[in-house]
Amino acid sequence: MEIIKVTNYEEMSKTAADYIITMVRQFPDATLGLATGGTPVGTYKRLIEDHQDNKTSYKKVTTFNLDEYIGLSGENPQSYRYFMDSVLFNHLDIQKVNTFIPNGTALDLEKECLNYENKLKNHGGIGLQILGIGNNGHIGFNEPGTAFSSNTHIVDLADSTIKANARYFNNIEEVPNQAITMGISTIMQCREILLLASGEAKADAIQQLLGKEVNEHFPASILRSHPNVKVIADEAALSASKVWA
Repeated sequence: MEIIKVTNYEEMSKTAADYIITMVRQFPDATLGLATGGTPVGTYKRLIEDHQDNKTSYKKVTTFNLDEYIGLSGENPQSYRYFMDSVLFNHLDIQKVNTFIPNGTALDLEKECLNYENKLKNHGGIGLQILGIGNNGHIGFNEPGTAFSSNTHIVDLADSTIKANARYFNNIEEVPNQAITMGISTIMQCREILLLASGEAKADAIQQLLGKEVNEHFPASILRSHPNVKVIADEAALSASKVWA
């Protein structure tokens, strides 16, 4: 695991975006794994700016998102499909048919999980996966206790995750309590992973990621077993990690 220490959120976003842009220019038909939430928004903004200024093309790029809330259609402003369209896809030349996000309103959710896993395999897997990290160590929506062997599956969201995501809703009662997420085994099959972390709120999670033994009670710890992980973290996120503070 390589740690890339940056000064602040802006530098984290630029560093991550530059890495993605370099990959897409080198491999125009790359398959990217994308994340939602506040952490990657700055990175996506940089990708848009580069596309507009330097014409980096995403016409042949395929993307797979980590997760989606169960019960929210893609037209719902709180859905991750809506989020990705509004903050990234609508501003690139990417083909929407090549942007995959689990269907949280599928009639057969178990089948949707299996189909999503099969789509990933049929596309040859993910070349570069973008991750954030939850305060409790979740990656994707894989909460503490999720089996490291898990593939794409339905998950009950922890109370801490629901509370953390409530800021995107009118009130906490509106936050769905279930989601479809790529499993930990699915994530570990990605050939390369970029984990982004910014701010003091992530300091404890990063400290545990770097120092905690690999354990299903802290899902992100499995990343220490992956052969190609880069953690791009700012000074605040590393402030609790003695080696990097």
